[in-house]
This record gives sequence, C-alpha cells and structure tokens, in this order.
Amino acid sequence: MARTEYYDDPAAPEPNSLVVAASAVVTDNEGRVLLQRRRDNDLWALPGGGMEMTDSLPGTAVREVKEETGLDVEITGLVGTYTDPRHIIAYSDGEVRRQFNVCFTARVVGGRLAISDESTELRFVQSEEIDQLPMHHTQRLRIRHFLEHRERPYLG
Repeated sequence: MARTEYYDDPAAPEPNSLVVAASAVVTDNEGRVLLQRRRDNDLWALPGGGMEMTDSLPGTAVREVKEETGLDVEITGLVGTYTDPRHIIAYSDGEVRRQFNVCFTARVVGGRLAISDESTELRFVQSEEIDQLPMHHTQRLRIRHFLEHRERPYLG
C-alpha cells in the first residue's frame, strides 16, 4: 500500500480518520539513531505505528519497534507529542489520516536487527548523516528535538 504525506497543502485530501500512534528514537551504545527506509513511500523514518485497542502508548512504541526492526526495546523517556493538523497522510486504500503521534526514547535490550515487510533498509545513523537522508520534515523534527537534549518534551 502506498502512502503520501502532505503538510500545509491546500490540495491535501480531507482526513477521514484520526489515529493515535507512537514512535521511538532508538539509539545504540554509540548514540546513533535507528532509522528505517519505509517501503510505502521510500523515505527514512523512525520506527512506529498506530496504537491498538489493547496497547498503551509506550507499549505501542515497543511493539512497533519489534515488528518493524526485530529489536526488543525499553522505553527510557519522552521526546514529545506531535499533533499538527496540517500533517495529513493519505494511503492508497482510501484512508486519509490525521495522526496524533507520541515520540519516545528507547534503548535496545535484545532481539536482532531484521527488515520487515514495512521497510527496505534499516540502519543506525550518525546524527551528522541524518540531514542527507530523504525524510519527511515531520520525522526530521522529532529527531531534531531528540538531538537538542531538551529539558522538557515538545508539546505540539
């Protein structure tokens, strides 16, 4: 299924769903950030996805990281909340989503890095490399907030 992201675009389709989602900035012992190249839009992104009825938000982040990367993680903190109504995500199945994303920090506690059917590539990336990767600016914003080592989470 293909995915198109819009930001502050008058041509964006009207949302037909609101999805609560979680993502995670997973770092390794060298401080590199885990990114996946998404199969649905060919852009780099943090692992994450929609919350299920039986999930907590931190549990969603843990489950999504496992499903998308093969790694077991432990949540260590909060980067922020990302609820900008100008960010619209349209899927080829007709869903047009407004997303409410809570982004956590996490560390690896087990598992083995493995590409899922949602990605074409996984890797831990040095902070200096991130700006060179094709990535939607809403993902880049979360990573930038993490790298700023903010005293308080971003609330937006």
